[in-house]
Amino acid sequence: MKLYYAPHTCSLSPHIVLRELGLPFDLVKVDNRTKQTADGRDFRTINPKGNVAALELDDGQVLTEGPAIVQYLADLEPESGLAPRAGTWGRVRLQEWLNFVTSEIHAGSAPLFNAALPEETLAYFRNRLFKRFDFLQDVLRHQDYLAGASFSVADAYLFTVLGWCRFFAIDLGRWPALQAYAQRVGARPAVQASLRAESMA
Repeated sequence: MKLYYAPHTCSLSPHIVLRELGLPFDLVKVDNRTKQTADGRDFRTINPKGNVAALELDDGQVLTEGPAIVQYLADLEPESGLAPRAGTWGRVRLQEWLNFVTSEIHAGSAPLFNAALPEETLAYFRNRLFKRFDFLQDVLRHQDYLAGASFSVADAYLFTVLGWCRFFAIDLGRWPALQAYAQRVGARPAVQASLRAESMA
C-alpha cells in the first residue's frame, strides 16, 4: 500500500492507524500547493479531488476520505480493536464519532486557516469550534477515549485535527480533559513514529 500525505493535514490520521496496525506501507509526500508528489507525479492523476489522504492499494485501487480509509484499514486487522466489527452497535457509534470529527472539528477548523477573513468572521468560527470543544470536554472527563476505554481510529482523527490548534493560537488548556486526551494520544508510540516520519515531532 501507498499512503499519499502532506504534513500538517488530516492524512496524519490514516498514517497513525497504519502504524498502530503494523501494516507495511510506503509514504509518498504530496506538495499541497503544486499537487506534485515527491516522486514527480501529478497527484490529481491519483486522486482527482486533489486532497490528501489517498491510499493506493496493491491492486491499483485508490481510496480517499480519511474516515473511509481508517475504517478500511481497521477491518484488515479486526482483532486490533481499532474499530468494532461492522454491523455492531459499537461500529455505529464509531461512525457517529468519525462524522462528528469530520463535520464539526475538521470542517469547523477549516475557515480559521483563511487569514483573509475579517476578525469578526474568524471570531464566529472560533466560538462555534469552542462549543464543540466544550462538548468534548464533557465527554472526556468521564472516559479516556472517544469510544470509551480503548483507543480507536476516531481518536487518531481527532488527535490530528486538534493538532491544528497551534496554528490558530488556541490553548487547549482551557479544556483540561481535552488537553490531557491530546497528550495521552500523542504519547502513543505509533503516533510519535508517525510524527517523526512526517518531520513534525
